[in-house]
Amino acid sequence: MDITTLRVIATMLSFVTFIGIVIWALDKRKTNEFEEAAKLPFLDD
Repeated sequence: MDITTLRVIATMLSFVTFIGIVIWALDKRKTNEFEEAAKLPFLDD
């Protein structure tokens, strides 16, 4: 295995991780949790 193969593997793993994060962030079931988390800084007086 040479350095080019390792770079390709690292790039593919990074891309798959990125796609996973995007899918997780855009999941409709998480919308309420994200809205509640967004309001947290404003609840502290």
